[in-house]
Amino acid sequence: MTETTRTTVGIGGAAESTDMVLNIGPQHPSTHGVLRLRLVLDGEVIQHAEPVIGYMHRGAEKLFEARDYRQIVMLANRHDWLSAFSNELGVVMAVERMLGMEVPERAVWTRTLLAELNRVLNHLMFLGSYPLELGGITPVFYAFTEREKLQAVMEEISGGRMHYMFNRVGGLKEDLPAGWPGRVRQAIADVRSRMDVYDRLVLGNEIFRGRTRGVGALSREAVHAYGVSGPIARASGVDFDLRRDEPYLAYGELADVLTVVTREDGDCLARFECLLEQTHNALALADACLDRLAELPPGPVNQRLPKVLKAPEGHTYAWTENPLGVNGYYLVSKGEKTPYRLKLRSASFNNIQALTELLPGTQVADMVAILGSLFFVVGDIDK
Repeated sequence: MTETTRTTVGIGGAAESTDMVLNIGPQHPSTHGVLRLRLVLDGEVIQHAEPVIGYMHRGAEKLFEARDYRQIVMLANRHDWLSAFSNELGVVMAVERMLGMEVPERAVWTRTLLAELNRVLNHLMFLGSYPLELGGITPVFYAFTEREKLQAVMEEISGGRMHYMFNRVGGLKEDLPAGWPGRVRQAIADVRSRMDVYDRLVLGNEIFRGRTRGVGALSREAVHAYGVSGPIARASGVDFDLRRDEPYLAYGELADVLTVVTREDGDCLARFECLLEQTHNALALADACLDRLAELPPGPVNQRLPKVLKAPEGHTYAWTENPLGVNGYYLVSKGEKTPYRLKLRSASFNNIQALTELLPGTQVADMVAILGSLFFVVGDIDK
């Protein structure tokens, strides 16, 4: 038997005894941004997969050290551009914890409401784009129609469509506009009335199920080994959600509404089903927050801050259940107006590592289905 050699090729094939090294990306229609996959193939079977990252890296953690505690909210906004509000939330919670600051009740419930609306916006993007990657173009039009309804109310309250900049250390930028809760409730009802599209049009499609059932199964052991979290982990039977297990904001009072959606199969279909059911539950949580806000008396939504805000010397860690998984900020302060160190633990960075476990042994034809089912944002990987 001849010794196996390895040849990097652009197009075409290789000799019978040669492994092919195939580069997917860094500019490829199957990727959410600039990601490169280096695959070693034996015929049509993937033998080895290496995600190559860093093409969008902008040094956000280092930039945190050069901004004061009011300005770092802007940097936190941008690494996962589909979860901007949730990103802001984690960093202001870390600073508030360092300061020992209590946030007004109205701000707590409004933050919870906006976090769940942001979760729906995030999930709708993937509920529409994932079928598109498998050849089904129709769902993405429905997804963007429903997203636009929620984007309108988010833009009304914050002034931003992607980067909301609505959180502040000590609360929120400002109170709710007159009549805004009613418009949010109507937007939620409109989106909920159309969610059956994904049950009928996507989950009911035999081609979609054929491309995803039993494909890219991630074991529970691999989830723990790679630090995978969010809907991807729960699709593999890992029943963990910070909103229930370590409640923050108002989630401790929403235990009767919050449902942690899990599956056992861990395949592409299970991940999509978790995402879809979690979207339904996020809409229910948003409605519950609106009900509670209607009962609260008028009051402040933020705390008055000194002209120069300095956190006391020390360190803390604040983590949140972001739409794509666990997002954490480890903040170290030397008593100055800027962080001494702010380390970001992003969900996509851990989740994408699982590709090295998922892809080997699978067909090249299934690569896009597996890649898309990890629901990542490249900026959240590179940060």
